[in-house]
Order: sequence, then C-alpha cells, then structure tokens
Amino acid sequence: MLANIQLPAEQATREAWLSSIKRGGVLLPVAIGILWLSKLPIWPTLVWVLLLAFFQMNWNLAKSFTLRVGSSLQQASARALPTLATVVTLLVCTLFNAQYDVTYPPLAFYALIGYITGSFWLLSAWAKKPHVSDSHAGADTTQISLSDNRHTALKIAHSFSDVFLSTALVLIWQRFYGSVETGWMTTLLRVFNFLPVLVTMAWAQVVLAKPHQAKINPWWIGFAAFACIVILSACCLTAIYFEWLDARWRGVLAYLTPLVLWQGFACLAAAFSHRPFQTQAASTYSWACMSLVALQTLVLIAPFGLSTPMDPALHMAAFALISSVGLLGLTVWMARLRDKT
Repeated sequence: MLANIQLPAEQATREAWLSSIKRGGVLLPVAIGILWLSKLPIWPTLVWVLLLAFFQMNWNLAKSFTLRVGSSLQQASARALPTLATVVTLLVCTLFNAQYDVTYPPLAFYALIGYITGSFWLLSAWAKKPHVSDSHAGADTTQISLSDNRHTALKIAHSFSDVFLSTALVLIWQRFYGSVETGWMTTLLRVFNFLPVLVTMAWAQVVLAKPHQAKINPWWIGFAAFACIVILSACCLTAIYFEWLDARWRGVLAYLTPLVLWQGFACLAAAFSHRPFQTQAASTYSWACMSLVALQTLVLIAPFGLSTPMDPALHMAAFALISSVGLLGLTVWMARLRDKT
C-alpha cells in the first residue's frame, strides 16, 4: 500500500485490504493444517486465530495509512494507544479478579483488544472519498517510480514462504530436539526479531510513505539495529554470568551467536527493503526472498536424511550461516539498486 504512492491513500488502502483478505483466505488451509498437526482443539483455536489475524492486519494497514495522510500525533497514537489499551484492559481485569475473584480471560483477549483499538484508524479510509495525500501532493510525481508491480499470485507465494519458514522452524525444532531446546531458541528469536521488524516499520515504511524526506543512509540504520542486537546479547550474557536468571537458561548460550548473526543481517536487509519498490524490482525481490527461504528450508530439514541425530547447536549454526550469507547477498543487491526517488 505504501509502495503505490501514485494512488490516493484511501484507494491504495482499500486495495491493500482486499488483497490481504484474499491472501488470508489462501493461507487459511495452512493454519487449519497446522492446528490439526498440533492436536489443539481446532474450532476454538481457529476462531481466536482468525480474530487476531483479521484485526492485526487492520492495525498494520492503519499504521501505514496514517503515515500517508495523518499528522505526527495521529501516527504516534496509532502505534501507542493500542498497546496502552491492552495494558489498561489487563490492569482492569486484574483489579476485578482481586475484588470479585473472576476468571481471567485468555491472553489472546488482551492482544485482541489492542488490535481492535488500532483498527479504528483504518475506518477513515472508507469514510472519506479518495483524495491526494499531502505527501503525494507535495511531491513531483514525474520523479516518483514507487509501485508494487507483483502479480497477486506472487504476493501470495511470498507471504506463504514467510509463514512456512517461521512455522517449520518451530515444528522441526520441536520434533528433533524437544520442548526445552525449542524454548531456548524461540525465546531469543522473539527478542532479537523485534529489531528487524522495528527497522521495517520505523524506517522502510516511512521512506516509502515519505520518499523525499529520507536523509539517512540505510547502512547506518541497519548497522545501528545490528549493534542493538549485539547489546541485547551482551545483556543476556551478563544476566546469565551473574546468575540473575535461573541456571537452566544457560542453554540459550548455544543459540546466542548464530541468532545474533542471523537477525543482525536481517536488520541490514530490512533497512534496504524499500529499494525494490522504488526501482520497479519488487517481483525480483520476492523471487530472491523465496529462493532464500527454499535454501533455508533445505538446511532446516537436513536431519531427516541423517542416520544419527544432529546436534542442535550445530544445526542452528548451519542454518544461521546460510541465512546470514543469503541476507547479506540480498542486502548488497538492494543497496546497488538505483534509488529513483
């Protein structure tokens, strides 16, 4: 939606919303299959999954929409107020539990409250007639080449590959190495993965929405986020060394360096992820990302062909190495794309 800056913000938002619904429909059988494999009750769980996915999608689109047409205050509130709503709801439920001994709602309920709150900023995309946004009106449209020229099928395939890899990583680790090893790996991954996501949301999306206001070299953004991951890993080492954490958390040390490298290079790639949309290379970008996912998947499933179990630390080291090299190559390619904005 941010890439199609030649369209009025409301129209681009509506098209992105419909496209997201279609991709969600295609991915729905995958979600049902995963729930079936996990042996969780399908229907109650699927209802929560659908609600969370739908309103989180709305919130993500609302954040992008406010980048195009909203003021700085609206952009900040669209990001901060949903989280505040979640915290307030949790506090209210805690007080009610202390006073009346009521049953706590499931954790998904609090996240859902936040996503629903964030979705309200999307309503104006349907309430207003499409008009040229301030960022679009103030730009020289003859010099703007922003567009997402990918076919719908390619967008769906790209979305599916991302979902597949993140899901397969957890399922395969659980299958081969058990819940403890999976817990160590996923805990670090969730903490470190916050930085690439932050770079995408706070940098790449902003550059797409305001292409003429980008003044910082993306390399600085990427390396700054990489440095933050290194600092987080140092904090983890310190906590373990001084025994601020339970001794059982020492198991994360085997995953620390590989995940720092993988997510660090992911930050570099995220810092340049706007370039393909500025240079008519979005389709090539999707194919490159899916090729990397295919290579990562091959490394991930390698233990299936071995006669003896593979050491989890060695497996993660190999997976992170391939991921890091692939992301570095992707970053270099994107950095060499000429920015036409």
